[in-house]
Amino acid sequence: MASSYGLAMPNYRIGQAAEVLGVSPDTMRRWADAGQVKVVRTAGGRRSVDGADLARFALELGKCDELGRVRTQSARNRFAGIVTRVVRDTVAAQVDVQVGPYRFVSLITREAADELDLQPGVLADVVIKATSVGVEVTRPS
Repeated sequence: MASSYGLAMPNYRIGQAAEVLGVSPDTMRRWADAGQVKVVRTAGGRRSVDGADLARFALELGKCDELGRVRTQSARNRFAGIVTRVVRDTVAAQVDVQVGPYRFVSLITREAADELDLQPGVLADVVIKATSVGVEVTRPS
């Protein structure tokens, strides 16, 4: 699937998807086998989770509190999650990121959201400092 910017929608390894949702890879495999999250097979036969469907599933899981604790990264308040919604206007963008059962909302500039190509299904870190919540993504070198 292509994004609104013409880029392919990302797919994630089972382990990556499990980390985003705060569960074990075995739990992620069980959910995939049960059809709760859409997976495709890579050319090498590995399972790959569709980014947009992972975002949808993260939202569903966020509505319940059965997932347990969310892993914290450091004292700097950094949480790995998945973008579930981006609302852009001419100046600002609202970015929703699901981290396990928790939803974070960040208000950033439209320019920043466009430069990061933020869209549902993109993995992103929520970085919290004081009352500000920013969004970061890691790009391959």
